[in-house]
This record gives sequence, structure tokens and C-alpha cells, in this order.
Amino acid sequence: MKIPTLTRVRGCVRIAVRGEHVEYFINALAENGVPVWDIEPKNGNLAEMKVLLRDFHALRPLLKRTGCRVHVQGRIGLPFTLVKLYKRKFFMVGIVLFFVLLFLLSSMVWNVRVTGNEKIATEDVLEAAKKEGVRPFQWIFRLDSPDKLSRELSIRLPGTSWIGVERKGTTITIQIVEAAEPPKQPLTDPRHLVSRTDAVVTSIYAEQGRPLVEKNSRVKKGQVLISGILGVDGGNTEVVVAKGEVKGLVWHEYSLTVPLVQKHKVYTGERKTKSYFVIGDRAVQLWGYGKDPYKASETLTEHDPLTWRSFKLPVGWMTEKVMEVRESQETLTVEEAKKQGLDGAVRDILAKYGTDSQIISQKILHEKKENGKVYMKVLFEVEEKIAEELPIVHNQGE
Repeated sequence: MKIPTLTRVRGCVRIAVRGEHVEYFINALAENGVPVWDIEPKNGNLAEMKVLLRDFHALRPLLKRTGCRVHVQGRIGLPFTLVKLYKRKFFMVGIVLFFVLLFLLSSMVWNVRVTGNEKIATEDVLEAAKKEGVRPFQWIFRLDSPDKLSRELSIRLPGTSWIGVERKGTTITIQIVEAAEPPKQPLTDPRHLVSRTDAVVTSIYAEQGRPLVEKNSRVKKGQVLISGILGVDGGNTEVVVAKGEVKGLVWHEYSLTVPLVQKHKVYTGERKTKSYFVIGDRAVQLWGYGKDPYKASETLTEHDPLTWRSFKLPVGWMTEKVMEVRESQETLTVEEAKKQGLDGAVRDILAKYGTDSQIISQKILHEKKENGKVYMKVLFEVEEKIAEELPIVHNQGE
């Protein structure tokens, strides 16, 4: 007879049937639709065969009718294997707990290494990393992406030109490239101090050299403020490096545009994690099933291949972090928009001309509201350093 499908999954029994009417018993099985296969007659009164586990109890009335007896010779299939495992349930629980514990331990950070630092103390790097959540016994899935960690650590650690964060297994490596600061060489070439822009001088201090302008005098761009040539024309002269500080009033004109309705993207902190087991270029999802519950979201993907020594194996884990984002909308009044634009212009001035610059006055030359935006033209009066160096060419004179 034809062998039923999935016999090992469903379970089957190998039996030996003994009696004077074995043939009648086999015919009765066929008449009642009981599948039987691998029939092996041994002698006139004995035959071996296989039946499904579910049909084993249906043999009793047929055995009684034909006067045969049955003896179980073997049990085959998944149901019997599960029964054996159940009898050893503590052993199986131990195996499951072992693999669960192994998975949990491999999902934690065990070591944080710092390389490449010479001037910056390792303790300072580890303290900054700890504030970003990078520390031993931290869950790996709770860490931000390596790119984001690199940016945050660069902000927390001044004096670095580049910071890289790399994870291999349970070890986090922070690579530091310190900013190269060339030693400041004293100026030896003679030079003037000249005005870098048109201005009105508010203060002048000549540490070395001869001042050529006075307070409240108007100067133009390129005009010498402190000369590096000492002495009078036609007499003995000496060429030096002019040193000092000159401040002046400078006017900056800004054209500002500020929208009254401003949109911002905000992370709510809610997120969903999907984990995959990766084999080659295919990924099998392990958990995190279901549709994304967020109306708007961004997804960060992290791939963690398994390694052996320095080789990357074609298997590993992949994690997708689906983070909920919310777009907030803020409507400004005209006054709030004007203040925002003016504050931005002030920050730009301080960034370009030094934080020690002072805003003396500001005057709005033109203002209008159009198409949901505020347009302004503003004139700032700023006291700032105006001196810059100009090398003295031989035989240049003043």
C-alpha cells in the first residue's frame, strides 16, 4: 500500500501480527480504510507491518474478529520523541535556559575599549561614553546608532578631529583621532596692523609699533592702524612686528526672512524593534511581527554579523528600530518672528566676528509681512576688533 505523508511527524508503530488468519486481518484493514505499509510475511502465522499511531487503537475490533494477536516492535516519529523529551524535562529546560542565557549574554556590552588617544585621558572618554549609554552590562539594542554616538561624543570631547564607534560582538571600540594643534610660532617677520573694514575707531592699544590713528577717527579698509616701522622719514628707522588691539564701530546690513508657521520633526521616544536572523543575503524575522503602530516613523537598521577571529561569517543578526516621529507645527506672531530673526542675526555676527563683539544698536530699515513670512532689512552697529596683519615688504615705506 501507499505510504501516508508525514509519517514521522504524525508518528507510526511497527507491529507484529500473529494468528491463523493474518491474511483476513490485512484484508479487514484495507476494507476499513486503515493505511498499512511495509508488510513483511515471516511465516504462515506471522506478519510485520507499520500503521499510523492514530490508527493503532482501531486495530482491536479487527484483531478480535480475526482471532489475531499484536505485538509492538517499534515506535517511530515525533510524538514518541516528545514523550522521551518530556520524561527528561529538566534536562530540556536546562538546555533551553542555557541557550536563552547565552543569547542574553551576547546581547550585552561586556567591554568598552578606547584607542588612539594620547592627550585626552581614557577616563574622560569613558565618562563621556557612559553619558551616552555606552558602558559595560548595557543592552546592545538600547544603544544608538554608531554614527549618532560618534557625533555626540565629538560634541562632548573637545580637542578631537574624529571619533569612530565600532561594535564587534560584545565589545565596543571607541577610536579617537585628536586634533593636531601646530605649535604657535612667535611672529618674526615685520608687519603692520591694518583695518580689515571701514569703521570708526573706538579704542586703540599699541603694544609694539607706532599708532597712526586715534579714537573716534574714521578709517577705511586696508588703512594702517599700527605701523611696524619705527622712526621718522629720512632718519634712523627700525622695522618691527606691530602688536596691539584696535576696536571700532562697524555696520552690518542683514536681509532676514522668517516664516510665521514653522514645522519641526520630533522623536516621541516610542519605538518598535524587529529582529532578524541573517543567512547570506536573506533574513528570517524572529520577533517584532505586526504592522507598525505609528503614523509617521523612521527606521534605523543595524547589521551584526558573527565573526570568527578576523573573518566575518555569512550569518548574523539584524535589528530594525522603528522610531515614531511627530511633526509639530508652531505659529509665531509677527513680533515673535522678528525677535527670532534678530536673534539669529546676532548669533551670526558673534560667530563671524568674535564673541567679545558688542551690539551697540540695531535699526530695522524695512519690514513687511507677505505670503506667511516676515521680511526685514536690519542695520546693526557693532563694536568689534578691526585689526589684521599685513607683512611689510622691504623698501615699502609707510
